[in-house]
Amino acid sequence: MLEQVLSVNHSSELSQEPVAKLQVQNLYKTYPLRGKQMLTVLQEINFKIFPRELVCLVGSSGCGKSTLLNIIAGLVPPSAGDVLVDGKPVTGRPGSDRGMVFQGYTLYPWLTVAQNVAFGLQFQNMPNAEQRDRVRYFLDVVGLTKFAKSYPKQLSGGMKQRVAIARALANEPAVLLMDEPFGALDAQTKEQMQQFLLELWEKTHVTVLMITHDIEEAIYLSQRVYVMAANPGRIQLEVPIPLPEHRELDIKMSPEFVGIKRQIIHALHSKT
Repeated sequence: MLEQVLSVNHSSELSQEPVAKLQVQNLYKTYPLRGKQMLTVLQEINFKIFPRELVCLVGSSGCGKSTLLNIIAGLVPPSAGDVLVDGKPVTGRPGSDRGMVFQGYTLYPWLTVAQNVAFGLQFQNMPNAEQRDRVRYFLDVVGLTKFAKSYPKQLSGGMKQRVAIARALANEPAVLLMDEPFGALDAQTKEQMQQFLLELWEKTHVTVLMITHDIEEAIYLSQRVYVMAANPGRIQLEVPIPLPEHRELDIKMSPEFVGIKRQIIHALHSKT
């Protein structure tokens, strides 16, 4: 009898889903039109991201990817539904639980690299010594220690985006939100930044949700990809990415990678 009880308890534990780091539940976003008409931008969005996952959302322009990310960040209110981080409802702007990295570099040009990274820490009543230690640590993580006293105008595009990522990470968010962070970079720098992000994710174990229109980028970076359909924006497909966690750029030419890319392209072109 005891063996049966232990067996039931063990199977129950195995069947339990891990607790989501980020959860979006039945989320809608609508905007009023003329009269009583409403434009539905996002409809019945449901998904979960678990601790230490790097997940990408892909979709065509106008499908609502950025609107969805802004709602998760707390920059835009949903019309209905909930966003939960560690089980707690999101009720405000990005803070200690949500860091945000935009496509533009959004650095303060009058501040040095170190001062940009420290900017958010100044509002946390953190001792100056601890601020300096944390800034030093994250500049080392993103490989910019030598540029601590430089100004943004002295940096390349990829370096500016590393500073923006370091600034978001310095606040130690539960979830890092990224809005097409490499979209403004040239092809070579973009691939370098993709490798950098994977290495950074392996070092920090931060949970990441990133939106992109670049299918190869999404597959290369992710453990899972959510494909969004448009009019209204909705989750059309969840695609697991069964590739090794540590990836080199030449994996993009592998048959497995090409097969996943074909599946996502087919979903994006589907009318359902």
